[in-house]
Parts: sequence; structure tokens; C-alpha cells
Amino acid sequence: MSFSHDQADRTGILLVNLGTPDAPDRASVRRYLKEFLWDPRVVEGSRIAWWLVLNLVILNTRPGKSARAYQKIWTEQGSPLLLISREQEQALARRLAAADGQGPVVALGMRYGAPSIAEGLRQLREAGARRILVLPLYPQYSATTTASIFDAVTRELRAWRWLPELRFINHYHDEPAYIAALADSIRDWQQTHGAAEHLLMSFHGIPQEYFDKGDPYYCECQKTGRLLAEALALDNAEWTLSFQSRLGPRQWLQPYTDKTLQTLAARGVESVQVLCPGFAADCLETLEEIAMENREVFLAAGGERYEYIPCLNAQDAHIEMLAGLVRRHLAGWPETTEDPAAVAARARAMGAEC
Repeated sequence: MSFSHDQADRTGILLVNLGTPDAPDRASVRRYLKEFLWDPRVVEGSRIAWWLVLNLVILNTRPGKSARAYQKIWTEQGSPLLLISREQEQALARRLAAADGQGPVVALGMRYGAPSIAEGLRQLREAGARRILVLPLYPQYSATTTASIFDAVTRELRAWRWLPELRFINHYHDEPAYIAALADSIRDWQQTHGAAEHLLMSFHGIPQEYFDKGDPYYCECQKTGRLLAEALALDNAEWTLSFQSRLGPRQWLQPYTDKTLQTLAARGVESVQVLCPGFAADCLETLEEIAMENREVFLAAGGERYEYIPCLNAQDAHIEMLAGLVRRHLAGWPETTEDPAAVAARARAMGAEC
């Protein structure tokens, strides 16, 4: 690490999301899945047994299928998740900037893939950040996501000699501004496209046993759904909450999104609008699984109209909500007020070269 005594202490914000392969090809997806699925927070249990299943079965079969899915959503500029996350990083930095342009420095890290959490932390260190606030872009807490980010952050910091002061945002599932931003995005969509008979809120799933062991994710998803339905003045018959993206034969949180869509169609619901309030940015699970794959499920079951409402992404209301969240979590953090030039002068007087 380069250090200069005349460098002002700064506050750093590390934005973190799940991550993405470098390219929509089998080799890149295999590398990404290997890192993701080997995380003990994601798949719990015997490491030896899971190593055998992962390396001898899953990594020989799933990468090709996942690569084809990524190819459906990939853009000329690259991964949608990475592009949107970069937009969020830049927009948040602008929103937090002080009048003199010296507000907190914002960096992006991905839990899996590039840019890594280690890269993001090093970027903040090079910018002089002595206080770092970590903001996982997961509204609802789960050990599989938020806690895994904590693991990666502390693993990187174990190699640092001079640790920064550290704060960590666990969740914002019931943040009023977050609920309001979601509600407004639905109203805006319906103003342009019209309302549907039913609103489906689809959250990423986790294994049922993780919830049984005490993971609060299910409860936080339920609260987000309830608050959003209340904000939209929906009665119980007008909306449903479900869980998507299950993997393997064991039971995951229910009801499942695809099964719910089939049930709605069988019940005579002709039109449905779906949004994913657990995702801060559109990605494979929203753009391919929800917007494409589950659309086919609903229409094949007899439904007539299916619409996916995009994530909040880099919308102004979303960025302002994140900025407000950051400001509150930074409140009361002592900052150094000494003039960096004076500090450097004293250091030179004591023989320092900087």
C-alpha cells in the first residue's frame, strides 16, 4: 500500500452484489459457478460429499445450460448485472458528493467474479478511506448472501496491517423509502401498460432447512411483501408472494414461483404482472428466469397476458433511497479534521520522506 502523510482521511462505501461470469460461454460460467457453489454459506453440509457432487456432476452439466441462458440476456456492453451495478456505483457517488466534490468514495465489489470484494476494498484503501461502510445490495438478509459478503470482507481484511474502521448494513427490507420506490415503479409501469388481474412478488429462494435453522430471510421477504401490498392498497386476493431459483431435489421455501403461475392460470387468472423485490438490479434470475422462462410457464398453463416489471436498478428513487440509508449509517462517525498539509509538515520534520 502506498501512503502519504498529506493524504486526507476519507470515508469509503463498498457496494456489493452477487456477481456475474466474465462472458456467456461455458468456461466462464463454469469458473463462476465453481466459486459460487463452493461457498459454504451457499451450500451447507459435508464438504467432501459436496465436492464430489459439485466437481463430478454439476460442473460437468450445468455450465452449458447456464451459458445458453446468459446468452439470451447478454448485451454488446456485457453483463446486465455488472452494467447496472456500475451505474448504481456512479450514481450513488454523485448523490453523496459534497459541495467541494470530496464526499465519500464509492467502489463496487462482487461476491463472486469480477470486480472482487478484495479489489473494491483495495480501491477504497488507495483512495485514503480510513472508514468503510459495506452495503450489500440485498434488501432481505440471508446467511447465503449478506453473511457471505461479511465473510469475504473480513477474509480480505485479515491480510491488512492497518485496518479501517468498519460498518456493515445487514438489510433494508422494510425501509420506507425502499417500499415507496417499489410501489412507485409498479404504479409507473401500470400507468403505461395498464394493470393486471394479479401481482406476483417473486423472491429468490433458499433451502427450507436454512430457514428452519434460524435464517430470517423468509420472514423479511414476507414483511416486504406485506408492506408493498399495503402501499398499493391491494387486498389478499390481488397479490401473491412466491420463491424462485431452487436448485436440487431438496425442499426450498414455498410456494414456488413456477407452480404459483400454473395455479393462477388454472384458477382463471388471465393476466399477471411479476416483480422481484429481493433484487436490486436485473440479472439472469430476473431477465431470463422470470421475464422469459416463467412467462412461457404461465402462457402454457392457459394465461393470456404476462408482464415482468423491472428491478429498481439505477432509478433516481432507488439511488436516493440508498443514499439516505448510507447517510444514516454514517451518522456519528468521528472524522479527522486536521489539515493534511500540517500533518505532512510534522512528519517531514521528524524525518519522513513524504
